[in-house]
Amino acid sequence: MPVLLETAHALADAAGQRILPYFRKALRVENKEQGAGFDPVTEADKAAERVMRKAIRARFPEHGITGEEYSEQASEGRYRWVLDPIDGTRAFMCGLPSWGVLIGLMEHDTAVLGMMDQPHTRERFWATGGKAQMRGPDGRMRRMQTRPCGALADAVLSSTSPEMFKTAREKAAFASLSGQAKLTRYGADCYAYAMLAAGHIDLVVEAGLKEVDIVALIPIIEAAGGVVTTWDGGPAIGGGNIVAAGDPMLHAKVLRSLR
Repeated sequence: MPVLLETAHALADAAGQRILPYFRKALRVENKEQGAGFDPVTEADKAAERVMRKAIRARFPEHGITGEEYSEQASEGRYRWVLDPIDGTRAFMCGLPSWGVLIGLMEHDTAVLGMMDQPHTRERFWATGGKAQMRGPDGRMRRMQTRPCGALADAVLSSTSPEMFKTAREKAAFASLSGQAKLTRYGADCYAYAMLAAGHIDLVVEAGLKEVDIVALIPIIEAAGGVVTTWDGGPAIGGGNIVAAGDPMLHAKVLRSLR
């Protein structure tokens, strides 16, 4: 695993170098969504994924690769990398630093390594082997630990956007949680999950996530002491409707509410 973690750090470094020249610059944005929706992608997204894929193929040609922007590379062994070169492209477009590079590693059906890198703020969050760590802008590393919060009334809740909730049931469920929470904040994308692991946010509830949006974040949250599942309590690996909580007691209460 040390070699794989070293590889993840190298991937994050390479992706950041490709992305930063585009940040807060004039961008050409494509819409991947067919019809009336809007699913943006920029050259920064594509360039970062290309450089990560190239590095993985050079080091581990037998490993599989699932990425946000390009087709799947089948695995010839037990490992598969799951990449989202810019999680939070809308924030990136707006010059907001709440986006991040997501790098996950699956061993068969288990997420065994996760990393979220924010190259603009020079923050990096990662976990493997049950240990969650972060490196701040000053270059110092520290362990991450979620904070205790057993009551929804005391919780800081985050979600990327209320527009994520499409059905009447989803909208009602989130509105109920938000109404009970101490504070609700929108727009943080993957950064919210990192702040949950670091002990600054108590709850993240979202809907319609893809595998690439969540795999890298699962080891970070779990190693920091939190819990992340689907709304029905199932594995979060495949994406879908996701609830992450820093306190297992809070997670159980939220699941009951969502059901």
